[in-house]
Formats: sequence, structure tokens, C-alpha cells
Amino acid sequence: MFKSMRVTALAAALMAATSFTAVAEVVYHRGNTADPETLDQHKTSTTYEAHILRDLYEGLVAYGADGKIIPGVASEWEVSDDGKTYTFTLRDDAKWSNGDPVVAGDFVYSLQRIMNPETGAKYANVLYPILNAEKVNKGEAKPEDLGVKALDDHTLEISLESPTPYFIDLLGHQTGLPVHPASVEKFGSDFVKAENIVTNGPFTLAEFVPNAHVKAVKNPYFHDADQVKIDTVFFYPTEDRGAALRRFQAGELDTNNDAPTEQVAFMRENLGDQFHVAPYLGTYYYALNHEDEVLKNPDVRQALSMAIDREFLADEIWGSTMVAGYSFVPPGIGNYGEPAYADYKDMSQIDREEKAIELLTKAGYGPDNPVELTINYNTSENHKNTAVAVADMWKPLGVNVKLINTDTKTHYAMLRDRQDFDVARAGWIGDYSDPQNFLFMVESDNDGFNYARYNNPEYDALMDEAAVTVDLEKRADILKQAEEIFMRDLPFIPMMYYGSMNLVSDKVAGFEDNLLNIHPSRWMSISE
Repeated sequence: MFKSMRVTALAAALMAATSFTAVAEVVYHRGNTADPETLDQHKTSTTYEAHILRDLYEGLVAYGADGKIIPGVASEWEVSDDGKTYTFTLRDDAKWSNGDPVVAGDFVYSLQRIMNPETGAKYANVLYPILNAEKVNKGEAKPEDLGVKALDDHTLEISLESPTPYFIDLLGHQTGLPVHPASVEKFGSDFVKAENIVTNGPFTLAEFVPNAHVKAVKNPYFHDADQVKIDTVFFYPTEDRGAALRRFQAGELDTNNDAPTEQVAFMRENLGDQFHVAPYLGTYYYALNHEDEVLKNPDVRQALSMAIDREFLADEIWGSTMVAGYSFVPPGIGNYGEPAYADYKDMSQIDREEKAIELLTKAGYGPDNPVELTINYNTSENHKNTAVAVADMWKPLGVNVKLINTDTKTHYAMLRDRQDFDVARAGWIGDYSDPQNFLFMVESDNDGFNYARYNNPEYDALMDEAAVTVDLEKRADILKQAEEIFMRDLPFIPMMYYGSMNLVSDKVAGFEDNLLNIHPSRWMSISE
């Protein structure tokens, strides 16, 4: 009798423990560069904002764990023979986080909103391949003229200006994420607040505490919710990579999307497989203000570029997690051949420095008449160390440098708002594997990303020609000509090609290194 009671009690305890385990909340603590400036998908412009938005929303297409495009709200699509019309069939079980069905009209509303000039979308030109998109965005046509139609609730038709071989990849970008029309109409710009927001992705926003975290919780209405293993995601701003590493080691972060380069050797020795380094589709560069009196001179710009020892930066400052870069378009990108490398790529660094001094002397500058420049960079030991090294490399030319550091949000707001600067650190990570995604940045009308204020009609004409060229080989040749002009005029000084660095705990499953460094929380699981 006593034994029987004891066994029964033990069985009850085991059942209770099992039940508790089954309902225990699974929390993912995710380091993510910086606080978002905005959670409005039509006004965002950074990769760290995109990481959050891809968890909150699902577009017509989405990303798999391997960074490749998969069906999203659209279960399938067809392309017309001329490559200019895409017909999407929307899944029947797509819902918003308030239970509303996701319908084709939601995408019509969303695409018209991002193109409406009143929205002020910095990234609208990503979707310019859509028929009349550029005209709408520039106020030359009405939003209703955009080439997007809801044929019925589950069928969406998008017409393009010309065949665009990478159009489906474009739709994976955060600009292609839908907004909930009723919420935007009711709350205006406040639709992004946690108490108002309605999302259609694997998660929905619970709270945003600036300088602390963004909290997202599982969306029970998501069509694949049964396969989402995470209940809650905390995104933490981790501008201080060294502090993020310490938090990771203490178990406070499950992953972080960067790491301190000055501690690469330590991480390789002590973290083993938890320190991930992988190829990444991106370029680290310095923007040069073409309206600056000194930097207007092409000889000055070329001299500054030639004097930079890129191999030293990549290997010594960045611990071989970067590769020396001599073109703006990174090698290996799709729909392209070899990039347009700088003509001094194969010169020795000593010869480059001598040529740089010669160019500056020709421009009337040197130790007796030094160039005074500022380098602006956003908070990070990596960026600081790079700026200090570049300043030292420019010193023998007779260039005196002052360093200005601000937090990431302030730094990029300064660039986008066209405030005064001389030289500014920036980086570009490809949203899709095509050279256009890099070269479009310095088109004269790209106010959102043309930080250099570069204006060259010849360059613009080549980009326009490439946009309507169907033959991929001819298109690649045209884009190569544009990049050659870029490397001659240097709106930006390309310095390094990125490698992605991630800290990934052994507790995390589902994290796959990929060229775009995209890792939706949807595919992750956490074990104790």
C-alpha cells in the first residue's frame, strides 16, 4: 500500500514536470547592432532593422534558414513569356495577428504607400522595376497608376517596366513587406507602436524600450506557427561589440550579429565553433563629400584612396575577417563578371603611396599646405580602429585628420539628412545578388544612399540603359562601364569586402551561415 502510494506520487510529479516542460516559454536573446530608427518597413534602411522586420512580417516571398528565397504569403507565382508580368497566388491561411485574412489588396495598398512621395520612403527605388513606380515616387503619376492589381483576394498581378531577372529577390527585401491597411489608416505613423501594431509574420511586437530591447512574441495566427519553436525574441542593441562578447560568454545572449575584431584570436581559441566567420555580400567603404571644396578635386580623392593599405586593415585591424577591396561591387556577385578593379590594385603599397603624394602635390597640397579632414564613424571599436589606421596612412601625404564618433542611429541620420561632413564610414550589404544593388546607390536622384552627393549624367545614363537591357551579358557590360566611372570618380572609397561574424551559442539550432547573413528567428530553436 505504502509502496503503491509512493509510486503514484512519483508518477504524478513526473507528469507535472513533463507538463511544465511542455509549456515552458522558449526565449531567444538576440544581439542586433543598434536600436532601430523605425519599425516602419517603408521607412527603414538598415540591415539590423530588417532583421526585426523579417520576424514581424512576411512578404510575398520569405527567406529560408539558408538565406534563399522561399514562398511566403504567395504559395506560387507565374511569369509571363515577356518577363514583365508576375501573377502571385496567395495562400488561403495567411492571416494578420488580429485574425484578419491577408489579401491581395493589402499588397496593393502597401506598394502604393511606399511609392507615394508623402510616405518619404528612403528605399523606394529598390522597387522601381514595377511599372510606373519611379513616376509615382517622384510625384509624376498617381499611386493608383502603379502596376499592381488585386485580381481577387488571393490573386495579385504585378507589371514591370521591363524584364527584371532578379525581381523575386527584390520582393524578399524589407520594402516588400506589407503593412496592415486598417491600422495605418487609423493610427497613421503610430501604427508601429506595440499597442497598435498588427503584423503577419511569425512574431508580433510586444514592446520597444529604447536603449534596452525590442520584444517580439510568437504570432498564433501565423500560417506556420506550429513549426515556430521560439515563443519570445528579445533584440538587444549591441553597438559595443566587446560588451556583447562578454554578455555572450555570460550566457546573456544566445547570438550576436557581430564581434570585436581585436579579439578574433581570443574568440577562435576560446569559443571554437561558436564563433562563425563566413563570406558576406558586402563592401566596407568611406563616403567622400563631393560638395566639399577640397574633395571636389579628383586627384585628391584618388590620392586618399591609393594611400590606404587595405591588406593591413583587413588582416591586422579586422583579424582576417575582411578581404582587401579594390572595387565597389564585390567579386562573385550574380549577373556579372569581374568587377571594375582600381588600376592600382596590383601596385605595391610603397608605389601607391608615392603616386598618392604626387597627386596631392599636383593638387597643391602637402606637409606645407596640409589637407584638413574629418572622418565620421559610428560607434564600434572596429570602426574606430579602422579610422585611426587610415588617419595614420594619410599623415605622410600631408593630411591631418580629426575623428568624430556618434552612435549608429545618429551617424546614418546625419548622412541621410545631408548634413555637413568630409569623409564618413559606411557599409553596404547586398539585398540581392546583382551589381545593380550596389551601383544604384550613387545615382544622382538616390537621396537616401548617395551620401557623396555624386552627380554624373554619364553614370546615370548607363544605369538607365542597364535597367531596360534584357540580355544579361549586355547588361553586365553596361554596368561594368558604370563601375569603371565609379572607380574613376570615387564617390565612395571601397576598402574591404565583408565577411560576416556571428556569435552563436551551442544551445541554438537552426542557424545557418549564408552569403546574405540573414537568419530569421522562425527557423531557430533553443535548448537548455
